[in-house]
Amino acid sequence: MPVKENIKQLLQSSDYDRKVTVMGWVRTKREGKNVAFAALNDGSIIHNIQIVIDNAKFDEATIKSITTGSCVQVLGTLVQSMGKGQSSEVQADEIKLLGGADADSYPLQKKGHTLEFLREIAHLRPRTNTFGAVFRIRHHAAFAIHKFFNENGFNWMHTPIITGSDAEGAGEMFRVSTLSPTNPPLNENGDVNYEEDFFGKETNLTVSGQLEAELGALALSKVYTFGPTFRAENSNTTRHLAEFWMIEPEMAFYDITDNMDLAEEFLKYMVQYILNNCKDDLEFLNKMYDKELIQRLESVVNTDFARVTYTEAVDVLLAAKQKFEFKVEWGVDLQSEHEKYLVEQHYKKPVIVVDYPKDIKAFYMRQNEDGKTVRAMDVLFPGIGEIIGGSQREERYELLEKRIDEMNIEKESVWWYLETRKFGTATHSGFGLGFERFVLFVTAMSNIRDVIPFPRTPQNAEF
Repeated sequence: MPVKENIKQLLQSSDYDRKVTVMGWVRTKREGKNVAFAALNDGSIIHNIQIVIDNAKFDEATIKSITTGSCVQVLGTLVQSMGKGQSSEVQADEIKLLGGADADSYPLQKKGHTLEFLREIAHLRPRTNTFGAVFRIRHHAAFAIHKFFNENGFNWMHTPIITGSDAEGAGEMFRVSTLSPTNPPLNENGDVNYEEDFFGKETNLTVSGQLEAELGALALSKVYTFGPTFRAENSNTTRHLAEFWMIEPEMAFYDITDNMDLAEEFLKYMVQYILNNCKDDLEFLNKMYDKELIQRLESVVNTDFARVTYTEAVDVLLAAKQKFEFKVEWGVDLQSEHEKYLVEQHYKKPVIVVDYPKDIKAFYMRQNEDGKTVRAMDVLFPGIGEIIGGSQREERYELLEKRIDEMNIEKESVWWYLETRKFGTATHSGFGLGFERFVLFVTAMSNIRDVIPFPRTPQNAEF
C-alpha cells in the first residue's frame, strides 16, 4: 500500500500521477450521473482535497455510505486538478469506510453555524474551518513560546498546580480536598479540620506559578512557566475563563526597563511566528471575521510600543473629549474602555503603562521612592486591552514584610518566599501573559471561549 500522507503534504506536492493513501473526514459530497466528488479534510490544513469517485468503479452502497461527517480511507492517484481553487485531487481506486455518520443527525451540515451553537457541540467543532484554524494557530503559538524562551537561555520550570498560597491575594480559588463534602471532620471551633485532609492543610488550585518561579529565577537566573491556572471568579464575560493557561517568565538581575524590553520582544516574536507559520489559517480568519487582522498583526511587529507612566495615562484620559462610563481619577485601576482609548484612539499602537499606584497592585511589586507607586507594568493591545501584566519584584526584606502585613496576608503561608530576600537577594522581575488573550488577538475571535478547546466557565464543565 502507498505511504500514508496527510492532506497538507498532498496539496503542496507536485509529484503527480503516483499512488497515494489519504484518510480524513468528509466535509461535503456532491453526486453527478457518472462521477461523485467528496471534499476530504484531516485537520492538517484548512483546505480540503477533492476525491474524484468514478461511479462505475464502486457499488451504490459504497457511494451512499460516503456522507458528510463520515471518515474514509482512500487509495488512489494524485493528479493535477483542472478545477478552480485547488492544485491537486485524488482519483479514487479504493474507498474504505472507517466510520460512518448518519446524514440526517450529523450536526455540521453544509451551512453557516453560529459560534454559540458550536460551543454546544465542542466535541465536533474542531472539524469546522473556523476552529480548525484557531486550534492550529493555538498550537503554533504554544510552540513559539517554548522556542523563544529556549533560544534566550530560559529554563522551563514546572510549578505546582496544587498550592497552599494565593499569589494574587484575590481569594477566589478552587479548593482541593479529599474530605467528605457532607460530613467533614470539625475542630473544636466547629470549623472544618483541614489537618485531617490529604495535605494536612487547606489547599487550592493555583492562580499563578509566579511565586515559585521567582524562587527558580533566584537560582537559575532565567525561568518561565507555561501551564494551567484557575480562578473561581463568577464572571460570565467574553474575556474570562475559570481554567486558562499562563506564561510567566521570571528573571534575576532584570529591572523594570529590562522587563518591558523582554515583554515587547516576546510579543513581537510570537506574532511574527504566527504570521510566518499560519498563513492559510490567518487568511481565512481575515476574510471571514476581521479584514484588518493580518494588517494589525504586521503593525504590532513593525511598531515600537508606546511607554507611558500611569500618571501620564490618567492625564491623557482626563483630557480626552470622549465620555467614559467609568470615572477617571488618579488611584483607580484602568478599565477596558480606558485601555482601549489609549491604544486605539490616542497612541494608535500597543502601549506599556508603568508605575501604578501601590494600593491597587499586589504585595510583591517593588515600591518606588515616591512611596505612592510601584514598578508595575501592563502591556495593552488593540482589541484586547491588557495582554501582559508584570513588575519588578520587591527584593528588600523589610519593605516586603511590611507590605505583607499591610495587606493582611498570613506570613506563615509565604515564609519561604520571604526567606529568599534574606539569603542572597537580587533585583528581579517578571510578567504574566494569559495565553488565551494572546490567541484571541491573533485569531480575531471575539469570545475567549472560542480559543480553548473545552472552556470552563460558571455553570459549565461540559465535555
